[in-house]
Amino acid sequence: MYRVLITGSIHKTGVEQLKQNPSLEVDFYPDLPLQEIIERIEPYHCLVTRSETPIQKELIDRATNLKVIARAAVGVANIDIVYATEKGILVINTPGKNTNSAAELTIALLLAAIRKITPAHQSMSNLQWNRHHFNGIELLGKTIGIIGLGNVGHRVAKFANAFDMKVLAYDPYITDKIFEKNKAIPSDFETLLSESDVITVHTPKNTETIHMIDAKAIAQMKDGVILLNAARGGIIEEKALLDGLQSGKVAYAGIDTWEVEPPIENRFRELPQVVMSPHIGASTTEAQIRIAESIAVQVPKALHGEVVDYPVNMPQFQVLEGNQTVGYAVLSEKLGCFASQFLTFVPTQLEIHLRGSLASQDGSLLKLSFLKGFLSFHHENVSYVNVEQISQRVGLEIKMMPDSSFADYDSAVKFVLSAAEQTCKVGGVVFSDQHPRITFLDDFVFEIEPQGTLLVTSNLDRPGMIGVIGTVLGKHEVNIAQFELSRNLRGGKAMALIRVDGEVKEEPLQELSTHPYMTLAKKIVL
Repeated sequence: MYRVLITGSIHKTGVEQLKQNPSLEVDFYPDLPLQEIIERIEPYHCLVTRSETPIQKELIDRATNLKVIARAAVGVANIDIVYATEKGILVINTPGKNTNSAAELTIALLLAAIRKITPAHQSMSNLQWNRHHFNGIELLGKTIGIIGLGNVGHRVAKFANAFDMKVLAYDPYITDKIFEKNKAIPSDFETLLSESDVITVHTPKNTETIHMIDAKAIAQMKDGVILLNAARGGIIEEKALLDGLQSGKVAYAGIDTWEVEPPIENRFRELPQVVMSPHIGASTTEAQIRIAESIAVQVPKALHGEVVDYPVNMPQFQVLEGNQTVGYAVLSEKLGCFASQFLTFVPTQLEIHLRGSLASQDGSLLKLSFLKGFLSFHHENVSYVNVEQISQRVGLEIKMMPDSSFADYDSAVKFVLSAAEQTCKVGGVVFSDQHPRITFLDDFVFEIEPQGTLLVTSNLDRPGMIGVIGTVLGKHEVNIAQFELSRNLRGGKAMALIRVDGEVKEEPLQELSTHPYMTLAKKIVL
């Protein structure tokens, strides 16, 4: 008998379905305070939660029998996944169940804003009949700019096409055929900003997208632009949006997600041209039923050791030691994450080279691991189960290339990403089955641990360049933990991989980039 504690307010259909399972003993305490959860958790094998419960080290340490953490939603930011993995706890979630709901809410915010539904409703509630005060605008013939053409973004594109809008989309991580499939015109970021009447964001929240719509971006937009955020709070900088609304640069806004939830001081409430909602993108009956039913199906599978549809981590692999394939799976995911941040083009083909003794083994896990690392940085809801589907969606063709004749190491992996005339090669080895190393990047050879913050620099091979790099980093108080230098030929080009302590701001990278012999200075976070 497995004990399940549900602290998230999931739909009753899922609760009842779980309770009907004879192998489960289910306790349903929605919105239980954290301290009470910590006090109760010890005998439970599964914890089902939503965003209200932070599942961090203290709770996990008290949950000595916990086997599964089930997130009844998409995001898993409230869960310490690394620590859960170390403890051998499987984390699952429910991606894709609220995609349509979030897309529909985006259109609802847009229509409510431009047709002034909220102030018109308030006027009617006050027994007024001011029909001429609420003149709005149509969507017909307008241009909508969609930032992120993923699960939600492509649904918004479909709805916008139904309104006979011109659809621009900015998504540098998918191929042109995906734009064509969704009847969206590929656009660079600046063109989308300057040509769109409506701009809506549908990207993950990460270091690349936080405040991507800031005061500078808003200044590039049309006067009277309409901005929508039903994705993640902070993608649109709230202060810049507020300033734009107050100045009239931004005519209307629809906001469902917030930088701080709930907002501490909500100055947008003073503006009648803003339509607001309290993060209700997934709050439809249909979406909540789909989420609850997914939980009811996946939790028993997870507890009985069966294959689940939406694993966020794979502790059954990562906690093992002394297994060659497992070590290379960990390395492959790191290399995928590295490549996603290093690339300057959208790849259409991936070649996976299993080298030496690895060539005789099944490379499926390594493929999934690399794809998960590669896709997770720019796409939401990536798991080991759906990475191949997402790869197809973004137009990435995958080939496995066994290479048993390789002899530099006993085993190694190489991943080659390409598009047209552009190519990026990255590879590595695992020493003693548990010590991963990046060993080459393009034509340069290294041996560096794929961990923490790495700087990648390239320069013309001239005397004093190591000193230039060290001086700039020292000036900005960046401490070097490991420095690996390689060059393709004497007097040609040199590349360095530098592992540093702590965070690195943009200033030292910008200063390095201005040096006449420096051709690249980039930060990679693993």
